[in-house]
Amino acid sequence: MNPSIPLTQTPAWRALAAHREEAGDRPMTELFASDPARFERLSVRGAGLFLDYSKNRIDDRGLALLAELARERGLEAARAAMFAGQRINNTEDRAVLHVALRNRGDAAVEVNGADVMPAVRDVLQRMGAFAESVRDGAWRGHTGEAITDIVNIGIGGSDLGPAMACQALAACGHPRLTMHFVSNIDGDHLAGVLARVKPATTLFVVASKTFTTIETMTNATSARTWFLASGAGEADVAKHFVAVSTNAERVAAFGIDLANMFGFWDWVGGRYSMWSAVGLPIALYVGRDAFEAMLEGAHAMDRHFVDAPLEQNMPVILGLLGVWYRGFFGSASVSIAPYAQALARLPAYLQQLEMESNGKSVTRDGRPVDTPTCPVIWGEPGTNGQHAFFQLLHQGTDLIPVDFIAPLKASHSLADHHRLLLANCIAQSKALMVGKSAAEVRAELSSAGLAGEALEALVPHRVFPGNRPSNTLLLPDLSPCSLGALVALYEHKVFVQSVIWGVNAFDQWGVELGKQIATRIAAELA
Repeated sequence: MNPSIPLTQTPAWRALAAHREEAGDRPMTELFASDPARFERLSVRGAGLFLDYSKNRIDDRGLALLAELARERGLEAARAAMFAGQRINNTEDRAVLHVALRNRGDAAVEVNGADVMPAVRDVLQRMGAFAESVRDGAWRGHTGEAITDIVNIGIGGSDLGPAMACQALAACGHPRLTMHFVSNIDGDHLAGVLARVKPATTLFVVASKTFTTIETMTNATSARTWFLASGAGEADVAKHFVAVSTNAERVAAFGIDLANMFGFWDWVGGRYSMWSAVGLPIALYVGRDAFEAMLEGAHAMDRHFVDAPLEQNMPVILGLLGVWYRGFFGSASVSIAPYAQALARLPAYLQQLEMESNGKSVTRDGRPVDTPTCPVIWGEPGTNGQHAFFQLLHQGTDLIPVDFIAPLKASHSLADHHRLLLANCIAQSKALMVGKSAAEVRAELSSAGLAGEALEALVPHRVFPGNRPSNTLLLPDLSPCSLGALVALYEHKVFVQSVIWGVNAFDQWGVELGKQIATRIAAELA
């Protein structure tokens, strides 16, 4: 977990640097031409997902060296330590066990010699029972009406994960329930939601481990004031507010019945918490069975990550390719392009997951890193992105790897739409790879009737350099199980990269300084 040799001084890194120099900018089209089986060899299946990584600027020698780098950096031992509940979050002296939250079956998962699974199962059972009582109408507000709107109040991991998942799984959401997510301390966010809901039929889920997070508690307190101003009494708060927290004293003082406080543990990091009670809004919207199916999908990816050899391991492959482009091509960003409108919030979710985890400049033992770490993560759904930032991807000056993500089966009945969507997804990855040469442009323009200076003036503007890398991730559908596997895949990819770079992926000290200064300035403004 703490390699003493700086990354750039390891034998595998040096060999990779020499290989990068030797390979140069060999076109991917040549790699395909010389190896007709490249697609079959450079694709992998795991937990129901399919990854095609053949459109990358990498050959067999490079892939072998990347796997060797992972072994030199102790990836397999680090992986075992995480799953064993060791305190791998060294700056906070905590275990990292979000994998325990989706552990299926009877296997024990221990922290400090104690099995955490009974407590995990207890919270999951309570979440499921509460969710079903709201969904079937047994849980009613203070006027006796069934709940129609659920407002999740949280921020960071207590907002991004549930918001992303509820939007992704809207096709299987409860028809009576409308989900709302409030995170920003900007009053417009909360006010906009409150203007659309009725106090008597709204349930608020307040998600804050300590029940002290300033943004969350400011919004929650304002929501409580709004609710009471509608004519409800103090005792009615318990019928319209529940908590995801561990601070029973503050939860009770707020007016929430402790029977409706759902806890989690210090070995659950915020951006890894949608599998815990933080996922209560997901369970409310899609139901207990669907939430557990999401856990099962994530668990299947966990098993793939543990069991598959490094060379056929989907999270390992994605993680190592990211290290390759960041360290040897100077790629400063990665674009996430989900070809599914329901995954519109996935890029924002992955921004936090990756950039808060690996946006570090010191190693686990406090030394400065000697190579760039996490790239900027950004993106939007296709095909919208094709009419916006894809210009930069195709003809810009930066090499920006792209992850294309698409479900093979639509969740709607508009079959022709989905056919065109998939065609665009596949076409964009091919276009990034093959580009368009000056000769091809000249031929096109000539066939359109142009010639001479007019033709030549247009040529440089219509050339696509190509040789731009991408991965294509295919899901069988956008079901809870597939979504669980997809998110777990990226979680483990982040972990792989943290081990290679030697950073702690599970703390986030970089978010603290601004909050501390804001507290002082708020007092001065008052």
